[in-house]
Amino acid sequence: MNRREGACKEVAMSTRIHQEVVIGAAPEEVYRAFMDEKRHSAFTGGASRIDAGVGGLAEMHDGQIVARNIELEPNRKIVQAWRVAAWDDGVYTLLRIGLAPDRDGTRVTLDQTGCPEDMTEHLASGWEARYWQPLREFFGKA
Repeated sequence: MNRREGACKEVAMSTRIHQEVVIGAAPEEVYRAFMDEKRHSAFTGGASRIDAGVGGLAEMHDGQIVARNIELEPNRKIVQAWRVAAWDDGVYTLLRIGLAPDRDGTRVTLDQTGCPEDMTEHLASGWEARYWQPLREFFGKA
């Protein structure tokens, strides 16, 4: 414990990630890639278990990522309580993924709030390396 803090526990401030990318596939296909465990495993290269209903649990990247579906609008929106499995119990981010038709496929808008400050840069780069680039390759638009 830091003496200046007395009995208070230091908590890192949380931050937000906002990203927009275009994936060369229809919104229905992109939604399925996120919500179908076989497709998710195929494009990420890691085992996935996904219950694709509201309230359903998802484990992705060989169990490294855990999420619970809060709100789903097929082919349009995914909202999840999302966390890295190694984080302290009870630490979640709120993940919102929006899907909209674009002339080149689907515009994906990601907003992730409540990210631990010391993890934000890592998480942001992880979306590109573990999702956007693999999705482009999966749909043949690398």
